[in-house]
Amino acid sequence: MDIKKAVFLDRDGVITEDPPHYAHRIDQVQIIPGSADAIRLLNEGDFIVIVVSNQSGVAKGYYQEHDIRLFNDEMKRQLSLEGAYIDAEYYCPHHPEGIIDRYRQECSCRKPQPGMLIQAAEEHQINLKASFMIGDKFSDIVAGKSVNCRTIFVLTGHGKGEVSHLKGSTVPVAVNLLNAVKEYII
Repeated sequence: MDIKKAVFLDRDGVITEDPPHYAHRIDQVQIIPGSADAIRLLNEGDFIVIVVSNQSGVAKGYYQEHDIRLFNDEMKRQLSLEGAYIDAEYYCPHHPEGIIDRYRQECSCRKPQPGMLIQAAEEHQINLKASFMIGDKFSDIVAGKSVNCRTIFVLTGHGKGEVSHLKGSTVPVAVNLLNAVKEYII
């Protein structure tokens, strides 16, 4: 059986620009320069490309799950224009301080918990040790490391503000997703 390897990507701040207040409208979809090229390289390199994204705006009442799907569809449409594609998407709508009762909870899917990565690995028969997690937040790195993925931190999105959390670690730091893919994966 072939070992399936994946690259798990956080969405906001890694693939798409992270607007000031919760990305959820299709007019907010703006692909970070180089991200489509990076994803295309991963597609060509036989990696399964999976988005894993915390979407606490649902729990906080800012938008609904339907808005996430519309945003993701527009992101995928824009990526496809550049010859890149996402194989699967997972998101966590929960937050322990949410105002929407059914989403107000501690869960195993909200990063830094690894639930989305574990679910994706089971559903797509992915070898997590042969895979990568790329994110712009320390919680992305913690989630990836907890399931033995190799991790890469990017300075886009929240990266510049969170890079200090990596002090003393051996986690590679890249300027953006394209740099991460070219320097550490392909």
